[in-house]
Amino acid sequence: MRPDKDYWEERYNSGNTGWDIGNISPPLKNYIDHLEDKEQTILIPGAGNSYETEYLFRLGFKNTFILDFASLPLQNLKKRVPEFPAENLIQQDFFEHTGNYDLILEQTFFCSLPVRYRKEYAQKVYSLLKKDGKVAGVLFDREFPFEGPPFGGSRKEYLEYFEPLFSIKIMETCYNSIPARQGNELFFIFKKN
Repeated sequence: MRPDKDYWEERYNSGNTGWDIGNISPPLKNYIDHLEDKEQTILIPGAGNSYETEYLFRLGFKNTFILDFASLPLQNLKKRVPEFPAENLIQQDFFEHTGNYDLILEQTFFCSLPVRYRKEYAQKVYSLLKKDGKVAGVLFDREFPFEGPPFGGSRKEYLEYFEPLFSIKIMETCYNSIPARQGNELFFIFKKN
């Protein structure tokens, strides 16, 4: 079973958010700094407090949408960025979402899913992307010594899900992870076939 809305609401309400580093992760900041088309539509699923969305919005990416099961992180973003459009805040199950995006940014959502849902995640991302759309972000490159979430994984495992659907543009160890995650993250860019 996937953790549901109540599970994630409880995690946020109790402050049990160890994945939240309090700002944008360096690998995603670096990637965003190289994006040129500010009109592209961007989705950040399982966005949490979504410092990436805040960063994108302040840079002028106005077609950015965030999706989360829990309401509190969406409210937190709206408090930090009152001018962020309310209609771009989506409280919904990712697997029920419909839309058409140029780019999907991945930061800690994939690792929140039990392994049995990962193939479905890859297929859902594929269905949400426009022709030549991309999914990019960070995945863990390690296993964890506890029952998740988060759930770990490996490059080999991820390729099994994504290679049938995407061209693998980049998949390499992050050089700019935060110290606690150094050597344990992969930065990737996959383009829809």
